[in-house]
Amino acid sequence: MTKILSFQTHEIAEFISWSYFFYAWGIPAKFATITKIHHCTACMSSWIESFETQKDRLRATEAAKLYRDAIEILNEVDGKFDYRGVFEIFDANSQGDDILIFYNDSHITTIPCLRQQTNHSQDGICLCLADFIRPIESGIHDKIGVFVSSNAKEMEQLYPSDDYKHMLCQTLSDRLAEAGTEKLHSLIRRKYWGYAPNENLSIEDVLSGKYQGIRPAVGYPSLPDQSVIFILNQLIGFSKAKVEITETGAMLPHSSTCGLIFAHPQARYFNVGTIGKDQLKDYSVRRNMSVEQVKEYLRANIV
Repeated sequence: MTKILSFQTHEIAEFISWSYFFYAWGIPAKFATITKIHHCTACMSSWIESFETQKDRLRATEAAKLYRDAIEILNEVDGKFDYRGVFEIFDANSQGDDILIFYNDSHITTIPCLRQQTNHSQDGICLCLADFIRPIESGIHDKIGVFVSSNAKEMEQLYPSDDYKHMLCQTLSDRLAEAGTEKLHSLIRRKYWGYAPNENLSIEDVLSGKYQGIRPAVGYPSLPDQSVIFILNQLIGFSKAKVEITETGAMLPHSSTCGLIFAHPQARYFNVGTIGKDQLKDYSVRRNMSVEQVKEYLRANIV
């Protein structure tokens, strides 16, 4: 059964990756340490003065102001907008490079996956996401999670006449969407799927991905085909998360993400990279699309 969870800003703010927030503003990661400092003026001033060069102290001052403004926005929107996550855990098996998802008793949905053509790992294996699901030949079902998550679109639209605050809200909305996904994934691992019930990780460890399993998002290096969104939408219904899909597979609000969840202890992220004409043709057959259609979604993977 599809599960819908909703959170307020204060419930997910601890999962914000501030390094990525500052990166979006062109501020190096070393200045993200401002988030570890007490918010009082004295502590912030001391932190700024700890940098050796005048140039770094100026950037630190910029980072401190940006962080203070971001916290003000977070406090302002708390209780006004909610984050929503929708997910379901399905029976699944792999068949070659495909993942078979079983739903509604006798129905099967196939998610074709791509395999690396160039080995980038020390073990010499060219990876495919289907590797992390039990083969159908085993006669035993495995499990896979499907999720979609989104921050309220209204937050992206705040302060339309103030360029600085408007951009601040947009970048915070992106970070809150990711933070909410971290919260959602944590609850799935420890409670709803429960494959890691005793997990006890710090926020830093969670943000570093030190938990068991992975959650590749559609469009990311190991799951690059944006059209897979349409398959996932059929399985769990993105409208439950107040997410719309455009004809090209983009999601609205922009601060949205969707993907798959794997529990395999050896599952890891990887980059499919460049694929050859033979795999492109094979994938188009498995995806039940023309080669030209597939090319539209896999431009970054084709020479």
